[in-house]
Amino acid sequence: MTETRLRTWTHSVSYGLATLFIFTLALQNLRYGFYELFYLAAGLAALTIAGIAYTVLSRRHQLSAPGHLIILSGLNSGLLAAMLTMNNTGITHWAMPLLLLNLLILPLRQALTLSLLLIAPMTIVLFVKQPPMEALTAASGLFIVLIVATLYIWHYDHMAQSAEDLAITDPVTGAHNARFLDETLQKEVSRAITTGHCLSVINLTIDYADEAADLHGQPGMQTLFCSMTQHLFGVIRAGDSLYTLNDSEFFLILPFTPEEGVRVIAERIRRTISENQWPVIGKATVSLGCTTRGSNDTRTDTLRTRAHHAMLEARRRGADSAWFSPGETLET
Repeated sequence: MTETRLRTWTHSVSYGLATLFIFTLALQNLRYGFYELFYLAAGLAALTIAGIAYTVLSRRHQLSAPGHLIILSGLNSGLLAAMLTMNNTGITHWAMPLLLLNLLILPLRQALTLSLLLIAPMTIVLFVKQPPMEALTAASGLFIVLIVATLYIWHYDHMAQSAEDLAITDPVTGAHNARFLDETLQKEVSRAITTGHCLSVINLTIDYADEAADLHGQPGMQTLFCSMTQHLFGVIRAGDSLYTLNDSEFFLILPFTPEEGVRVIAERIRRTISENQWPVIGKATVSLGCTTRGSNDTRTDTLRTRAHHAMLEARRRGADSAWFSPGETLET
């Protein structure tokens, strides 16, 4: 399940449970003749139903849906207004599920800010309308719920981010792995199509990797691979990205880079690697295949295949070389 679908389900279930809870409160207040509280609960339930509808309508954009902040701001404002205007401090208990709803729906910083904007005025009203001990107990309960829920959400976000980093990063070299390559390259292709800027890629492989592995063993090749990865991190520019495809092959994405630029970068990489003295192996060379996005290049596999063929051509022409394979000229 993708993160977008997961958030859609989470938001829908959260709004649904909130609607059920508030609707139950509305019925109870109507049953006992508390009409002001009934109308308040009915209004809040209408907003949570609007939240469900908004989640369904924007299900493909849940990672950046701004409407949730508007809906939850309305819920929080409505509850706070009721607290200020009604002579019923029991409304503070309604804030606890609302705090959880804020944290489940919104990004952590937004949820924490909105929740504090609700709790702070409520605390003042409690101390004005209730005896100090009762007010302190109610306010403490609200803050405890907020703190515990915030810590849990923060821990979950931290674990999710760590899991995502492990999924897209090579744990040995620290470079992105092949799993993340197509996703990033497709984004860069889409951005290049939209903005009209150039996009270039480089497929790079270590020459005579199999022979070096037979001579120095797999640990020696892994040491070379890690050292070369760190070297490439130092050579590429800010904004460029590096990916490891296997134990001897790399891929570089170079946004805003025309043909002349990728030729210069490829030559600099080739020269600095061949001039360097590497641990265990000593001297090492690489073959590089380069290409730039053409007019008809809208898919990642087109660029990757052309760069790979260019790399094979560079190897065919001899080790320690770079070859550029042009795409169609961009239309301007």
